[in-house]
Amino acid sequence: MNQPRLILLGTGTGLPDFDRGHTHMLWDGPGGPLLIDAGGSTYERLLRAGIDPQNLAGLILTHSHCDHLNGLPALIFSMRLAGRELPLSIYGLESTLSIARATIDAMQVEYYTPPVWHPLEAGDTLPLAGGWQLRTALTAHSRPCLALRFEAPTGDPALVYSADTEPCPAVQALAQAANLLVHEATTADRFTGHSSPLQAGQVAAEAGAKRLVLVHYSPRWTMSEDRALAAVRAGGFHGPAEIGRDGQVVAIDGWGY
Repeated sequence: MNQPRLILLGTGTGLPDFDRGHTHMLWDGPGGPLLIDAGGSTYERLLRAGIDPQNLAGLILTHSHCDHLNGLPALIFSMRLAGRELPLSIYGLESTLSIARATIDAMQVEYYTPPVWHPLEAGDTLPLAGGWQLRTALTAHSRPCLALRFEAPTGDPALVYSADTEPCPAVQALAQAANLLVHEATTADRFTGHSSPLQAGQVAAEAGAKRLVLVHYSPRWTMSEDRALAAVRAGGFHGPAEIGRDGQVVAIDGWGY
């Protein structure tokens, strides 16, 4: 029995810090490994995390902003250089996939692992393995964006990733009773399309999440780490909370598959 885990490949905002790259991550659990976004230097970051990029089962693109897909052309180029001919399944909203395809075309990447595009709609459920599933919801962001919920056949345990969003009913519902909520915390105050640490704490508290990890965060551009965690508490969340870090492996205690 292996333990499902989430590997944080990057945890920074659209403007990276010296130790925080663009936010993207890997689901290493049933149906995986599944890459969530491709935020740059992805092939290298997977190797550093002990994951062979050639074994990726697929890629989920949450949305089309460049800090979430700028690494895609280089990823599939490097995979092909390493010998992978097996197609790579890429999932996302049609508007997101359209921009991803155009990005590859614009760069004239003529030698790459062939993608197979799988359009999703908000609210779709993607079957994984062993009865596990991936549920989606539309976030409140400046471009169409999907939040993700990985859950066991019974619905519990569950891991939720907010993706880029301001607090909204759809993401709040998706996060209900999550064992782990990975939530963005980009801005110090309320800001259209993004969340603050205070708002992330409010979402976690209202959803009844058991654990909270902040990503899409910068100690320089958002606020200091101690202030961010204090803001989470002020938002009403008093469970385990932490700031995600590049390369961090988030194991889900008690899970097995």
